[in-house]
Parts: sequence; structure tokens; C-alpha cells
Amino acid sequence: MQQQLSVKHLLGIKNLTADDIRLILETTDDFKEVINRPIKKVPSLRDITVANVFFENSTRTRLSFELAEKRLSADIINFAASNSSVKKGETLLDTVNNILSMKVDMIVMRHSSPGAPHFLSRHIKANIVNAGDGTHEHPTQALLDAYSIREKLGEVAGKKVVIIGDILHSRVALSNIFCLQKLGAEVMVCGPNTLLPRYIKELGVKVELDVDKALQWCDVANVLRIQLERQQAKYFPSLREYSLYFGLTKERLQRVGKEIIIMHPGPINRGVELSSDVADAKNAIILDQVENGVAVRMAVLYLLAQQH
Repeated sequence: MQQQLSVKHLLGIKNLTADDIRLILETTDDFKEVINRPIKKVPSLRDITVANVFFENSTRTRLSFELAEKRLSADIINFAASNSSVKKGETLLDTVNNILSMKVDMIVMRHSSPGAPHFLSRHIKANIVNAGDGTHEHPTQALLDAYSIREKLGEVAGKKVVIIGDILHSRVALSNIFCLQKLGAEVMVCGPNTLLPRYIKELGVKVELDVDKALQWCDVANVLRIQLERQQAKYFPSLREYSLYFGLTKERLQRVGKEIIIMHPGPINRGVELSSDVADAKNAIILDQVENGVAVRMAVLYLLAQQH
């Protein structure tokens, strides 16, 4: 069994080996046990300082990382670009170097530009965790999704997973495709033609435009939010029409005739991609994903800290 990661940074799933992913998931098992104890803290990162550097708004991911860091006893600095010198024209590298001069060991970073963490990794010594870069990757989300599937179904290999929705603007979709394939799952994407990237078939995924056929095929449906804030053009006539053709409702799932695991990275637009009764159903593991997110991020931070 591999004892440490082959990488110094978590920039994307693309950079990880299948053994790296398995090591993260197995380490997550240990931390899942920790966060369910009465005392949910371990001293693993007691001498490590982590800076959470968010150039884009985030609630769940930032809170999840912050909680993971606290559970590991790390010292934490929180940085939000909205009230920083970035607004005064400071460059990304200057901003980060200023933070590092305060003797920071690790940086958890979200940025609207694809490749921003990769750029930084070539210029600074601290470990970097990509918490989402534009429409590119969101590696910890894919890891927690894979962990949640493994927890529910026993393993990921051989399972059929469909990703439904706005694939074009989603960093979650790309990271999930890489992660699931490396673990041996079959992956399909489903959504309006206008929201599927042109290159998508080159990634070795199946493409389906009919959501009912996709649901018949899959064991797990990971449903993505329509990212209106990233869309510069209109990709479909209306949310109502999108919901009619691609939204998951109780009636639609009953027609499939088998139980499918329902996942969603959040935040949910209830009544658009999922009806409330689907989001709250017993086969929806959306809140399990949130819980697992803390344990997965603890595992990632712990394993990267060993690379010092």
C-alpha cells in the first residue's frame, strides 16, 4: 500500500494516480471515525499554518476546509479577496507572497481563473490545495463524491455514474470524470447539447441527451446546478423548460423502476434540477457528501503536510 502522495500539491485530479486517490480515500476512513467521536480533534497539524485564500465567493467549501483545518489543530488565516489589496490592483503572486512571508505552510485557494493554482505552484514553496479554479477543476469535491459512492455502494469500480446538467461551466464535472475513471467506474454525461463541451467525448465518457435513458443506465446520478452566474449567453429557453426536460422529480425516478443514488454538490436550486421530494428522499446522499467533505479535506491536508 502506498504510504504517501506522489504529488506536493493537490492541483487537480488529473495530476493524481489511482493509488494517490485510494490513499486519500483510505486516510479519509480514519478521519471519518475522528469526526464522529465526542472529541473531534487530533493534533496532526499542530505546527502547520494554513491560509484559506478565496478570490471567489464560497460558503460550503470554505467552511468545510476551515473545519477540517480546525479538527487537525492547524493555525488558520482567512483571506477574502473582496476586502483585500487585490481590489487596489495587487497581483496574485504579490498577494500570495505577502501571505507566505507570515510563515504560512499551506495555501487552500479558490480563483476564478483556470490554472491559477498551477501558476502559483511554480513560484512558491508552500503546498497548494486547489479549492476550485474557474471552470477547470475542483479536486476535493470529486474525492468526496467518490468517497460517498464507495461508502454507499462498497466500491466505485464497475459502477455506472451519470453527471447531469451544466457540464460546460462545471469544474465539478471535469474532476469527477477524471476521478471516477481512475477508480474504474463508467461515466456518462447528460444535459442540453448547448451545455456539453465539444471535446467531451475525447474524455472517454458516454453522452446522452435523454435524461430518462441516462437514469435507466446508471447506478448513481450526480446532478449539477445550472450555473447562471458563469453563463454569458442563454444556453436554453428558460429554467422552466430546463426543469421539464432535465429536472429530476419523484415521478421521473419512479418510472425508472430501480433505486438510484442521488448526489448533488450544492447549492441546490430546488424545483430546477431537483424537486424537493427528490432532494430529501432517502436515496439522496447530499448531506452525507457534506459530512464526508470535512473528512476528505482532513485527509488531503494531512497527507500534503507529510510532504514538507
